[in-house]
Amino acid sequence: MQLFLPSLLLLLAALSHPATSHYSSSTSSPSSSTISSSASEWRPARATYYAASNPRDAVGGACGYGDLVKSGYGMATVGLSETLFERGQICGACFELRCVDDLRWCIPGTSIIVTATNFCAPNYGFDPDGGGHCNPPNKHFVLPIEAFEKIAIWKAGNMPVQYRRINCRREGSIRFTIDGGGIFISVLITNVAGSGDIAAVKIKGSRTGWLPMGRNWGQNWHINADLKNQALSFEVTASDRSTVTAYNVAPRNWDYGQTFEGKQFETP
Repeated sequence: MQLFLPSLLLLLAALSHPATSHYSSSTSSPSSSTISSSASEWRPARATYYAASNPRDAVGGACGYGDLVKSGYGMATVGLSETLFERGQICGACFELRCVDDLRWCIPGTSIIVTATNFCAPNYGFDPDGGGHCNPPNKHFVLPIEAFEKIAIWKAGNMPVQYRRINCRREGSIRFTIDGGGIFISVLITNVAGSGDIAAVKIKGSRTGWLPMGRNWGQNWHINADLKNQALSFEVTASDRSTVTAYNVAPRNWDYGQTFEGKQFETP
């Protein structure tokens, strides 16, 4: 089968985080998370696809989610052009895409829902209209072929589409994967419902107050603090400013490499 790749690279960060433990003792009420009406309007863009030649190609991505299947995203994922990617702040957001304007290749009456997990890097060796599909100011989506073929025939190639932001619906709770070493703590946050993308995170040990975390890259958040032998709580604020507070997500004997579950945003 012919592969239709944009003339640029999808950045792959081959990071894998094993889910080795699940524990939650959250007590707060979840906030309702909704997408604004302006963000949910249909807008024009274009889409291409890639076909993974190796199962390992499903591992990684510029959002840091690691193995996309184990993280629960599967092949319903997308890489975004620079104009849409927002330097990784958009990671975890959900989009609905539909094929338009080409009756030869579109599959009528279909749409797909995908999660932003990767970045489609610009290629300034080409003009935006001449091969630099992900160059500014283009709004471009790069889909796994499994997703692309749900809305268009693969021969379509660089396809006109419409897209809109929608609320993410997830099974289960928000997941917190703790990594790092010593006083450096990195937390990968996945499976976020509602708006899906995270604007701010705070962490609290059982012997500390609330401490703000910084965005390392994608949805990896970090802090330098001695929080070993303390139960950990998290406060997660989404891009729509709704907040979930999950208390005692990790027990005092937590360790690096473990994944824990907390609260979840409610969706309408």
